[in-house]
Amino acid sequence: MELPVEFKEYAIAALGEEVASELFDAIGSGEEVTSVRVNPLKEVAASPNTCVGMPEECFPDYLPAEVEERVPWTRLGYYLKERPVFTLDPLFHAGAYYVQEASSMYMELAMAAIEKDFAGRYGGEELSGRGFFDHDIAALDLCAAPGGKSTHLASLLGKDSLLVSNEVIKSRSVVLADNIAKWGCDNVVVTNNDPADFGAFEEFFDLIVVDAPCSGEGLFRKEPEAISEWSPANVELCAQRQQRILTDIWPALKPGGYLVYSTCTYNKFENDGNLEWLKNKITSQLCTIASESGVILTKGGGLQFVPGRVKGEGQFMAVVRKGGEWETSQMFRGGAKPSNSRINKDSKGKNQPQLEKGCTYLPDNYVKILQGDLVKAYRKELHEKIKYIEENLRVVLSGIAVANKKGKDYVPHADFALQGVMASMVATGTLPQGISAVEVSREDALRFLAKEPLVLPGAPMGYVLLVYRGLGLGFVKNLGNRTNNLLPMARRIRMRIE
Repeated sequence: MELPVEFKEYAIAALGEEVASELFDAIGSGEEVTSVRVNPLKEVAASPNTCVGMPEECFPDYLPAEVEERVPWTRLGYYLKERPVFTLDPLFHAGAYYVQEASSMYMELAMAAIEKDFAGRYGGEELSGRGFFDHDIAALDLCAAPGGKSTHLASLLGKDSLLVSNEVIKSRSVVLADNIAKWGCDNVVVTNNDPADFGAFEEFFDLIVVDAPCSGEGLFRKEPEAISEWSPANVELCAQRQQRILTDIWPALKPGGYLVYSTCTYNKFENDGNLEWLKNKITSQLCTIASESGVILTKGGGLQFVPGRVKGEGQFMAVVRKGGEWETSQMFRGGAKPSNSRINKDSKGKNQPQLEKGCTYLPDNYVKILQGDLVKAYRKELHEKIKYIEENLRVVLSGIAVANKKGKDYVPHADFALQGVMASMVATGTLPQGISAVEVSREDALRFLAKEPLVLPGAPMGYVLLVYRGLGLGFVKNLGNRTNNLLPMARRIRMRIE
């Protein structure tokens, strides 16, 4: 499809003629690049000879296709030599890795810029020796679906930090929650809210990521149909919408906190223009960010990933710091009180959760709550903070879904099988009483994921965690001559698995 003349003019103005010419050639090439990002929470279980942090030539041995090389701007990303059928890889369903476009794996570049800025401001004071990400912080990924940036950020935060992963479109928030559940972190809350709903969180977040809805220029090679939807009017509309989003969410950022702004476009209106708008309209400071491996530093101080210069699609990213001094205080700094919540006021007094003491599937460092017949668990360090979020936002997922209570029985929940804590219990042989584990072949793993009949000769009776390469896939109830498959229908593989 022919590129619009106005798009070419915008790209040349933003990138210069030489780079823009390379971009146009790359879009026309139709080249397909496949990349994945591994989950450090589960890597040791999936591959005891882990390669994260090891020499360049050492690649994971559990990915579904041969690794070509590392993604240069992240220690967790890899290019594959071919695109496999991910649906037919049990480790994909177990959350061992995330399929993500390489240019979107920018979070570690943002992290490096934040740490450099933070060290320059506080390196000689009482925070000396502790980086920004070494603290227990509250982070928000505002436009998070389907979950690539949230799962990446979750891998960088400390275990006692808290991540709110938000998506305004309800159907997309369900997909986001499913991907977060597979990733296996217990410090992520998935919400379904408009940016304006965060009024109860004034100066609450230390870090906010806004991967803003945009005109989609960076998708032209990957999704050619996006070309027909592009227009100068849409660019202008997107730039205005991005400014409204930033205006709505800015009060939720703490003084001295950081905002990561990104789009998948090239034009100056949605990228450098919005950085200039932030500087002029809102008290903020652009953080110095390093370009590397072909990534271009824009005139306005952001990073631009351009096909032809990098092995990936189009992406823009910048980091700004809010004015004021950052404090290592508790997350509750101000804003509306939970009792004044506009979002959840209609549910007050209905099905209020109560403490659950009968379920022993998790250790005592978790608070267990009975919500209807669902047993949920929260780490004690995060329970009050998550409770505050639940009282003020529409929550799709929080804590760990542990089990469904059926009379005196506790039926283990599918999400429990995917948790990092479960991977640790499998590795150490410390499974909860009433649950056993069986390592299965790839063929049996796929039969389970397709909800086909499965027999486990010699397996213990009762609730059994099916494990593939050290990672939990889900539960069955073994009845001897057959099993009851406890995988939710929504997660069933519909592709032929032969």
